[in-house]
This record gives sequence, C-alpha cells and structure tokens, in this order.
Amino acid sequence: MSPSAPPEPEPDAADSAGVPSAGVPSTGAASTGAPEAEVGPRRVPGYAAADLERWAPEPDKRPGRTAFQRDRARVLHSAALRRLAGKTQVVPAAPAAAPGPAGRAPAFDATPRTRLTHSLECAQVGRELGAALGCDPDLVEMACLAHDLGHPPFGHNGERVLNEIAEPCGGFEGNAQSLRLLARLEPKRFVPDRVTGEPLSVGLNLTRAALDAATKYPWPRGGHPHGPHSPKFGVYEDDVPVFEWYRQGAPEGRTTFEAQVMDWSDDVAYSVHDVEDGLHAGHLNPASLLAEPERREVFAVAADRYAPGAEPDELAEALDRLLGQEWWPHGYDGSSVAQARLKDATSQLIGRFCLAAEGATRAAYGTGRFTRYHAELVVPRAIRLECAVLKAVADRYVIQRADQELVRADQRVVIAELGEALIARAPDGLDPQFRALFDAAGDDRGRLRAIVDQIASLTDTSARGLHARLTG
Repeated sequence: MSPSAPPEPEPDAADSAGVPSAGVPSTGAASTGAPEAEVGPRRVPGYAAADLERWAPEPDKRPGRTAFQRDRARVLHSAALRRLAGKTQVVPAAPAAAPGPAGRAPAFDATPRTRLTHSLECAQVGRELGAALGCDPDLVEMACLAHDLGHPPFGHNGERVLNEIAEPCGGFEGNAQSLRLLARLEPKRFVPDRVTGEPLSVGLNLTRAALDAATKYPWPRGGHPHGPHSPKFGVYEDDVPVFEWYRQGAPEGRTTFEAQVMDWSDDVAYSVHDVEDGLHAGHLNPASLLAEPERREVFAVAADRYAPGAEPDELAEALDRLLGQEWWPHGYDGSSVAQARLKDATSQLIGRFCLAAEGATRAAYGTGRFTRYHAELVVPRAIRLECAVLKAVADRYVIQRADQELVRADQRVVIAELGEALIARAPDGLDPQFRALFDAAGDDRGRLRAIVDQIASLTDTSARGLHARLTG
C-alpha cells in the first residue's frame, strides 16, 4: 500500500467488540440525534458512537477519560503545536521603527504573540463559547488548538510561495496541511501495513468528530461549494480516504457546529489581539481612527478582504459603535495603567463578540445542546462587521507597514530558494521523517509532497537556518 493513503490495520480485538476496522467506515452516519455513546464508564452527552470512532481502533489507557479528552491531550502534546511557538503571528520581536503614540520610545516586545499563543487564546475563547452552547468543551478546544498546525514558516506569506512550489502535486493550503499533520505526519500512532507489514503512521489517530471539528474547509481543491476558484480547501488528494471516512454521512460542504465555533473564535482572537499588539508596539495611534483619510483606507481594506460587499457607511457605523464604548482605548502610552485599560478593552471585545453569537444562536434554535450538525452558529451581521473592521485596522497599521513589505519580500525569497535547493538535491537535506516519505513515494508528485511537508514543518528561524546551509 502506498504511504500516501492512510493504512488499514489488521483487525484486532476491538473489531469483535463492535468497533469497525480502520479504513472500513461505520455504517452509521455522522450524528443526527443517534443515542449517546459510552466511553468507558462515562458518557459524552450529545455525541453518538460513530462520532467517537478512530481510524485505527485502540484501547483506552485510562478508563473514565472521554475520547475527546484524549484527542485534546494528543494535540496539546504534539510537536506540531510546539513548533507554532517559532512562527510569528503579526508583530515581530523587534523595535518599532519610529516613536509610538504620544512620542513614547520605540516599543520592544521580547515576547510577542506567536501562532502558539494565538492558538491558546483561540482555544480559551472557543472552549467557553462552545460549552455555553452545549458542545463538548474538550472537543472545541482541541479544534482551536489544531486550527493553525499546518501554517508554514512566515504564515500566509510563506503559504503563497509554497502553493506555487507545490502546484505540480496539488498545491499547498494551511488547512489541508493541518489535516495531513493530524491524520498522517504527526508521529504518535503506527499500524502495520496490511501488505508489507511495515509500520505506517495514522498521525494522532483522532476521533471522527475531532477531525471533522478541526476541518474549516470540508472539500478538496477546487471543490468550494460557492466558489470553485477559491484558493481555500481542506484536504489534499492523497488524504481523501481518511477525509471520506470521517465525513461519512456529513452534509456536503457543511462544517460541524464545533468547527463553526472554532472559526468564529479564531476571528475573535486574532482581530482583537492583533489590534492590541499594534497598540502595544506603537504602530497604531488610536486617534487615527477618528480622522480622514485613514478611516476610508481602513474601510477599503475591510470591504476588500474581510467583509466583501459591505458598504462604507455600515463599516463606519461598526467602527463608531466600538469607538463609542466607554472602555475603548482612545490613547496608549505604555504605562501600567494604560496596559490594564487595554487588556480590559480586549476582554470587553471578546465578551461582546461571543455573547452576541451565543444570544443570536439561542434565539434561532432555542435551548438545548448544539453539536455536530444539529445547528448553525449565528453571528449577527453588525458584530461580524465590527470584527471585520478590527481586522482591517490591524491590516492597515501593522501588516501594511512599508518596512514589513521588505521583510515579507525577503521571506518569499527564502522559501522559494529553499524549495529549489531541496528539489535539486532531495533526499539529501531532508530530515529522516520526510526522507522516509520521499523514498517511499511512488512518483514525482509524492516526492514533491514530501519536500513540501518538510518546508511546512519549519519554524521561521529553522527555515532561515536550513536555507543558509543549503544555499551557502
């Protein structure tokens, strides 16, 4: 069996106990009101037995722990999650180029937010919002922790270059890479190949509901239900078997309720905290949001990237609603008092966005427990526009800084040259894990995918280090 397809382990004792063999999907559909499943001596309210199945059956090491607690622990202890500490979120650990607001000295944050701290913040938001709506909190937290695992070095900037490098093997997408890590690349669980007997990885071997909850875009490349030309997708061609297994019975193109909570928590966490980081680093003067043409520029970014179709007037109303709150930070001088006020503002914003979603969802679906495909998360349009405006503020004043474009241009060169060097000399230059994938690949597409996997696994620093070694 090709290592590009998830393996089917030999039947074991779990099969005789009524658990399907790996690779042989259960005949039960994704939960739509089926009886709740029992995991050891404990139940998981709102979830059916099919939701708790794993691709490769395995016994529970400690009875009494739920399947979703195990899933969360596996992601939390994964090397892929740790590596996010070395991938920048928005503001790098470097001094600002010019004095910040009120003439204060250039800021220097020795411990800026990274993809890891963002994931932890997203997980905290998602856990509480999901629990308030009846989701299993461990399941939602796991999805939030896992949502950025596939980000390559240099974030979306690196993602665009990797997509060009990976074009011959189906492209690159951070969300599809996250699934690949969870279901294949992260070393945790191996099973023997049914033909050769060689050990094959099934990644973290998460439950069906966990893999589904971590899937933001449940379709392959070109399969977006409303935009076939969209660059967003959630599964590579050679990962389709496990995708079809955990999506069995799911409505086509529809995300689970837990995935929707994860997605909104991601939006909330990064919109709020990116603005916080921009203020703290001195890149954003709050007074700018009261003046023209700065406001028009923010609204243009919002309409183009974060709220397509939104009119400038409604975006202006959204920003003014936030500016009118008593807790909004109208100034920031870096003092302890200012830091406390800013932290309170971020807390107020998170509460505002989450309570609005909770209230609107309850108004639409009533009381009860919302899990899997039993409901849709409802976020009022006015709240989505407020969130979009915050994203645009961070984009305009932090991401679009002139000095950052020079940094991003250099990052693109690093990834492009790294790809060229590895393609020219592979398997030399590959880590043992990815060299094994390269050697086992049956064609050039598989070998290129192994090289892309290697590059995607790097942190910002290790990407520069490997680039320096390979290019001299």
